[in-house]
Amino acid sequence: MSDPTQNAQQKPGEVQTTGHAWDGDLQEYNNPLPRWWLWCFYGTMVFGVLYWIYFPSWPVGGSWLKGVGTVDYTITDKKTHQAKEQEYRWNTRSLLLSDLNEAANNEKRKTMLAQVRAASFDQIVKDPKMMEFVRSVGKGLFGDNCAACHGSGGQGVVGMYPNLTDNDWLWGGATGQIHETLVQGRKGFMPAFGAVLKPEQLDDVAEYVLTLSNEAKPSEASARGKEIFHGPVGGCYYCHGADAKGVPSQGAANLTDKIWAIADVPTQKTLQDKKAVVKTFVTKGVNNTRIMPAWKGRLNDDDIKLLAVYVHQLGGAQ
Repeated sequence: MSDPTQNAQQKPGEVQTTGHAWDGDLQEYNNPLPRWWLWCFYGTMVFGVLYWIYFPSWPVGGSWLKGVGTVDYTITDKKTHQAKEQEYRWNTRSLLLSDLNEAANNEKRKTMLAQVRAASFDQIVKDPKMMEFVRSVGKGLFGDNCAACHGSGGQGVVGMYPNLTDNDWLWGGATGQIHETLVQGRKGFMPAFGAVLKPEQLDDVAEYVLTLSNEAKPSEASARGKEIFHGPVGGCYYCHGADAKGVPSQGAANLTDKIWAIADVPTQKTLQDKKAVVKTFVTKGVNNTRIMPAWKGRLNDDDIKLLAVYVHQLGGAQ
């Protein structure tokens, strides 16, 4: 047990104890904290107070302490196109704008951007330094503006957004065609044949479409579907072409490859399931579900050009 009289037995010069002892000789020392530790502790308190003063901190009523810190960055007036330096209170938004402004005015970046602006698409693709610049800047542009639909790697979503990493391009995969797509946007459309063709005819056309990519073997049904596809009743060849490889000017899909941008055929296990998927789109058509917005006016010309080259090199370039 504790013995409060033990402290009185200390010899002069010995370290002071708290005056408590256990089992006769077990004592608790009363050593002072090291001076360096105390100064560090006091320093953190001073730092905390200065931090609250300089940066936004405590909530006050319906607002908060704004702090005295500021961030300077240059903005360009959209009407006069004149650069003007502004000073703003420090916050994460103004700090981001300052960083973006600093990056945009970086001399090396401006030099490379000028080279890309003056070069043709073929010259950019063949120049390693310009392509390195395109990948660096384009990745950020793609992540900010395109990844929400096409995915961070451009892999797309079957039935909704095209895969940009394969070699299937509805509107053409040349760099100039991709640039045109970005500038003016695209609206996918396919008329509905549910009111034009009978149910058995829809089955025949769906089966014929599957034979084009070897998803089904030729049969009497597919032969009937071929006549509808290439004849005046269906007239599918007007958009998809006589060889069924698609017409880029119409945004019509290539039906001879195994790439299915809308109909999720590869995941179906039986022929009937595959036919059902294809038949759905033949019956209902495609309208107002395949829209890509125009980026002209949203992004400047330089950013659109960089994005066109970046998308071109994702893996499905033509």
